[in-house]
Amino acid sequence: MKNIFQKILNTPELKDKPPVLVDVGASEQIHSKWKLIAKYSICLAFDADERDFQFIEKEQSRFNKLYVYNCIALDKDVNKADFLLTSSPYCSSVLEPDTIKLKPYLHSQLFEVEKKIELNAIHIQKALDIAKLDYVDWFKSDSQGIDLRLFKSLDERIKKKVLVAEFEPGIIDAYIGEDKLYSVLRELNDSGFWLSDIKIKGVARLPKELLDAEFNWTLTRKLIKESLKKAPGWGEMTFINTFENSNLCRREYLLGWLFSSLERHHSFAFVLASRGQEQFNSDIFSDLKSYSKRQMKNEIYKLKFFPSLIDPIKKKFF
Repeated sequence: MKNIFQKILNTPELKDKPPVLVDVGASEQIHSKWKLIAKYSICLAFDADERDFQFIEKEQSRFNKLYVYNCIALDKDVNKADFLLTSSPYCSSVLEPDTIKLKPYLHSQLFEVEKKIELNAIHIQKALDIAKLDYVDWFKSDSQGIDLRLFKSLDERIKKKVLVAEFEPGIIDAYIGEDKLYSVLRELNDSGFWLSDIKIKGVARLPKELLDAEFNWTLTRKLIKESLKKAPGWGEMTFINTFENSNLCRREYLLGWLFSSLERHHSFAFVLASRGQEQFNSDIFSDLKSYSKRQMKNEIYKLKFFPSLIDPIKKKFF
């Protein structure tokens, strides 16, 4: 896998114009999906809550070039903005938590506001302009409620050529005025992307006060909390460009194939390699097509077809 990925990343197109990765809310370790491509890529990272901003200092050498903004990424051009620090750094936001709507859920205390501070802010497009980056290949945002508006605020010429976009929108009302999952789905579908992955996350619908009052032992409470069925609360969504935009060139097809392979969508990677072979008449796309074809066959050995055989039997006899 690494050899063929390196072959793509060392093509003249990508050496002259490396992949640009945008990470809004970069408060954890380097994004796992980027580990194989980081040293070839330019990363633009934002995080306003410095209480948990680890990878910037520890892993900056992993990228070809890294731009860090310890400020709020916004969809409007202001220099300062109010920021609400919550009990959990992962819930801090420019939006006010909806305490009334959150109260029925076990994780409501994580959204308790500890302090309101004023922080430096920057329009996300302005940050790209300052870094002299006029394109984005992979956009990832976990901004606690404003993922979609950040994406929409990118210049249209940039937004149309984004190849992969990741968001973590809410399903329940966690923040007042937040971008919801259904809005993200509608907007990205209308903007030339297809939903390639979604992981629904959640928490039990049970007020913490009631749990604490009824169960005295801390261990019991913890075990119950982890054992209860969870109500959908938010989703981790990944979208891939449909490549129906005729302005996408050989570079984007190479990178689109690479990103699709990283996402394990070998079928779509096969489609892009086939189109690339037709459009650009280049041997490299023949190699990519063969690789994707092998990966598609390899899925057989993982027995992923098994449920399709078992389910009809279960329906008939049970």
